[in-house]
Amino acid sequence: MSAAVTPETRESSSMNHRQIIQAMSGLMAGMFVAILASTVVANALPRIITDLHGSQSSYTWVVTAELLAMTATVPVWGKLSDLYDKKVLLQLSLSMFVVGSLVAGFSHSVTVLIISRVLQGIGAGGLTALAQVVMASIIPPRELGKFSGIFGAVFAVGTVAGPLIGGVLVDTSWLGWRWCFFIGVPFALLAIFLLQKTLKLPVVRREAKIDYLGAFLIMAGVSALLLWVTLGGSKFDWVSGPSAALVLGGAALIALAVLVESKVQEPMIPLSIFRNRTVSLTTVASFLVGVAMFGGTVFLSQYFQISLGKSPTIAGLMSLPMILGLMVSTTVAGQLISRRGKWKAFLVAGGIIMTAGMCLLSTIGAGTSFLVIAPCMAVLGIGVGMLMQNLVLAAQNDVPAAELGAATSTLSFFRSLGGAVGTSALGAVLSHRVASELEKGFGSSASGGGDGAIPDLTTLPESARVIVENAYGVATGSVFLAGAPFALLALIAVIFIKEKPLKTKSGLERLAEEGEEQPPVVPVH
Repeated sequence: MSAAVTPETRESSSMNHRQIIQAMSGLMAGMFVAILASTVVANALPRIITDLHGSQSSYTWVVTAELLAMTATVPVWGKLSDLYDKKVLLQLSLSMFVVGSLVAGFSHSVTVLIISRVLQGIGAGGLTALAQVVMASIIPPRELGKFSGIFGAVFAVGTVAGPLIGGVLVDTSWLGWRWCFFIGVPFALLAIFLLQKTLKLPVVRREAKIDYLGAFLIMAGVSALLLWVTLGGSKFDWVSGPSAALVLGGAALIALAVLVESKVQEPMIPLSIFRNRTVSLTTVASFLVGVAMFGGTVFLSQYFQISLGKSPTIAGLMSLPMILGLMVSTTVAGQLISRRGKWKAFLVAGGIIMTAGMCLLSTIGAGTSFLVIAPCMAVLGIGVGMLMQNLVLAAQNDVPAAELGAATSTLSFFRSLGGAVGTSALGAVLSHRVASELEKGFGSSASGGGDGAIPDLTTLPESARVIVENAYGVATGSVFLAGAPFALLALIAVIFIKEKPLKTKSGLERLAEEGEEQPPVVPVH
């Protein structure tokens, strides 16, 4: 049945600049929480894994668990937004984030920590899916660049502040790494309050079925393949029964998920949306950016602390060049796109610069000066900053208003999936290279290697410490070398995207004007 376009609906579909800014305050606070929770722990992870007697695989899975949970739940949150108030869903996702943070802060084992990261990932999935859908609903694509720049600045501040705060907390004896998880709770509560006060959206209510089977099959299939990448070559041989079981099982589950998605009335990932060339190419590029960015950068803090022997606080300071590069490029690109209405050049330039940054960082080692590393990190940050938000902008601009949620959640899903795959796959590269280098240094008696416990350098004799530092330095360079082809493929994908003029009306305004088969809209004031 066609939706009636009532005067109330039309009125609610347009917000003035002041109302938009007020609504954005809650969204930005929520995104700041998600960013802070992931970055504040970056410099603390080596200490956390050591204190909890974890391994290199544990280090990887503490990161991957959140990414995987976020990836699997993004489409679910997007579908729930078709049924319920987006504001309530945002507040619910923040509440789950709070619960996950509290559980993580009180963890006494790696297993509990990983479970808590899953809870945080579910909350982050809601923030990732819904924040961008809400932005596209209230802001025209032509103006999105300006606000994407603001979000980029918030992203940069959270990313800069996170490692620094985390380093200080870890190095402060009367606080410790547990406060890395507790510190985000007040910000999450503030975001919930601001959303309640400022965000006014019409609620879309319609009959819809959530494809839980599809979501389960996607998560199970991806998890099986991630387990194979993480454990292959260490817990079992690459060519072995367990390898075959995980690969064939994962492939079968994903194939079954595709079959289910093609049959159900309302799939988690609508396959029809990939008929749009822009959506298809931006999805591929988002996946590859996720692989290169998350997979390459998540191990930098470990490199600074283990290979260069820096404290968590200093490691946080050393990440500034990449974050500042990202902040500047995101903000400047967003402003220029809104002013000129042209966006493809920034995507192509971002792909070129990101690939160059990955190649430059592939040359680092234990003896590399920070004066050499810093500009390489800045180059990578500039490239990533030009790509991330603008890929979403390009897709949102080229789909009907009724498909904004599907397009946005699909891109978020594949970017998160790329991050999970990249972290796991490149984590395996690092683990295996560390094992190889330790074996060279210590001889065949070296045990554990990349899959053994992460070493505490303060307890090692000088000769052993040098070998470990070199192993992690060489291995980190190998991680960026393995990630560079993914960055190059992302560049190739964006080259084939066709540039289209940016629309000048918000998603709600376009939805009210399209007059297509739409669900009835109930204004909420």
